Amino acid sequence: MTTASVLLTVGTTWSTTSDTCEKDERVGRTPWNTSAVAARELRETPSGREQALRIMREWIQQNTDIKNVRQDDIFLLRFLRHKKYSIPMAQQTLLKYLSLRKYYPESFSNLDCEDPKIADILNSGYIVVSPVRDSNGRRVIVYNMSKFNANKYTCWDMCRVHVVVYESLLEDPTDQILGFIHVGDGSGVTASHITAWNPTDFARIIKWGEQSLPMRHKELHLVNIPSTIKYIIDFAVSKVTPKMAQRLDIHANLKQLHKNLDASCLPTIYGGPLQLQEMISHTKQLLSEQKKKLLALDDMEILSTRGIISSRNSPTITNGTVSVEGSFRKLDID
Repeated sequence: MTTASVLLTVGTTWSTTSDTCEKDERVGRTPWNTSAVAARELRETPSGREQALRIMREWIQQNTDIKNVRQDDIFLLRFLRHKKYSIPMAQQTLLKYLSLRKYYPESFSNLDCEDPKIADILNSGYIVVSPVRDSNGRRVIVYNMSKFNANKYTCWDMCRVHVVVYESLLEDPTDQILGFIHVGDGSGVTASHITAWNPTDFARIIKWGEQSLPMRHKELHLVNIPSTIKYIIDFAVSKVTPKMAQRLDIHANLKQLHKNLDASCLPTIYGGPLQLQEMISHTKQLLSEQKKKLLALDDMEILSTRGIISSRNSPTITNGTVSVEGSFRKLDID
């Protein structure tokens, strides 16, 4: 499989034969051999990859419960890499992904980065992608709650801008393999941010997001978290797997954050060297490049969820209609 010829985040280039990232002297990064990481962490080999892709395509073509599902390498490898080449688990994740999109069209359809709401939220700096990867080559995403206007936008607007960013980044094979670092600042949380969410929907999005979006979340760092919202974090942690919960670190201050994360990936407001406006521009450029692919995701359909093994973990779809019967009605929300 041919990889991208240019790695935009740090101006590095790819070897199209070895997937090895050449050193960029400007940022002093060491090379990242993504093929080695994929083999070591994801059990990926050239022959195994091609065989798995062939099986996934045959399964999609023969599955009457889904329609117009993408069959290109990059899309299918999201799921295979996320599940370390367990083909049945990759198939299940793909079905859950399609179910999530069907159940929450407010956040998963019309993923246009130039939509006025999305563009305004992006311009605010609420969510930005760092132009500098960490020392392990992982993508760093920074969130600042004070930048999100909860009086103007809904929780679904917030979700939608997250999905636009995540879907765009998942088009990059480097991100599929090396994964993501999340950095969140909670100092700007207000009552409006909290009341914007229905607890049931919040729990579903947290739980389903981990199950259905094929992202390798490597670390989640939170800083400036008011004591008044720690119960919300505890609630969210209770909805994810123990593995994911263990990857969450709450830092008392920036000094503590810098002990756990390379500050060179951060904006100046968090002690890094990067200008926030430059990070915003970089993020918008990344999203713009993937705009057509994201809009085309709406062509995919799931007609029935009968193929999902656990009915508790998916909405019921019959004759193209979403129902809250079954999994969501029985889903335990504390």
